Amino acid sequence: MTDPDPFARTRALFDLPEGVIYLDGNSLGPLPRAARERLAQVVSDEWGRLLIRGWNEAGWIDLPARVGARIGRLIGAEPDAVRAADSTSVNLFKCLSAALALRPGRRVILSEAGNFPTDLYVAQALAQALGQGHTLRLVTPEAVAEALDEDVAVMMLTEVDYRTGRRHDMAALTARAQAAGALTVWDLAHSAGALPVDLAGAGADFAVGCGYKYLNGGPGAPAFLYVAPRHQAEAAPALAGWMGHAAPFDFAPDYAPAEGLDRMLVGTPPILSLSALDAALEVWEGVDLAALRARSLALSETFLAALEGREDLALASPREAELRGSQVSFRHPEGYAVMQALIARGVVGDFRAPDLIRFGFAPLYNTPAEVARAAAILVEVLDTAAWDRPEHRRRARVT
Repeated sequence: MTDPDPFARTRALFDLPEGVIYLDGNSLGPLPRAARERLAQVVSDEWGRLLIRGWNEAGWIDLPARVGARIGRLIGAEPDAVRAADSTSVNLFKCLSAALALRPGRRVILSEAGNFPTDLYVAQALAQALGQGHTLRLVTPEAVAEALDEDVAVMMLTEVDYRTGRRHDMAALTARAQAAGALTVWDLAHSAGALPVDLAGAGADFAVGCGYKYLNGGPGAPAFLYVAPRHQAEAAPALAGWMGHAAPFDFAPDYAPAEGLDRMLVGTPPILSLSALDAALEVWEGVDLAALRARSLALSETFLAALEGREDLALASPREAELRGSQVSFRHPEGYAVMQALIARGVVGDFRAPDLIRFGFAPLYNTPAEVARAAAILVEVLDTAAWDRPEHRRRARVT
């Protein structure tokens, strides 16, 4: 007998507020029950009772590799190619600097103008800090392949665009970059946990991503980084710390990088947040990523079908399902107020300047019925101009 809802099991693993349709998991995932329980256990039993012995007796020191292995299975990584550590920005700095060092005769970092700003900021600051004449070349998404020439050291792209959900062809662009002699750094912030990713199959060189969106690790959860096994012995990030040392507890005054991927670590692992992410990833045990993708596309198509043809909403995402990640975005001149009116009615999405309203679809807990209901509420908000109220126009610091 076929299970009528294969994701009913995973939905039950989340602590979802009553009366809320949560379509913002592409910005911050909801609370897995296991994460709450694990945090309580780590605080009381490990930190509280073991104290510093927790590093050995509770296995705290192994968390970056253990959590990284769990994430690695979701992004198609080879064994021992992922570590959970630091923030996405810090990991990008490490991976980008290591990639540039592997292409010493080239000086161009290629990206797209609409890439997530922090990625561009990191590249700009790193180029300036290196002082070797590196430049950041920005092109449109459609022009990336043609912009790959003999000057490009690294192609740095986000697989799924944070604003529109537009998806790059990772395998094709990676092959094109490597054929031109460049390395690749992929940002998987809106890919990991949203759709099947195959880093090994695509031949990717480096990748980074965050733990608090579709991976549901909590606000400010640790990020992750990936280094292809073929680069691990030579990768030399321009940021070093004691956890990346070959013998961190020898406390030697001079830096000697660890063998393999641990050289990409820097500071002391954040045990509480890593433990929460570790527990959150238990939700993924037994989840078929192909089924996840099929459900994601079905949810987004349900949402789009209910809004098709509206003149007051301009679809900013690709209409063809396979060209999207797991989100749908629309443009509306009063997008911020529209989203606030939705939130007031229990439909939580988010807004991105200047006029985008975004809706993320997470099959682990979103159902077809609530997605259809969310679309109906959006129609009501627009048809009645319910957004046109002073309280909905008042901007908060975080949008």
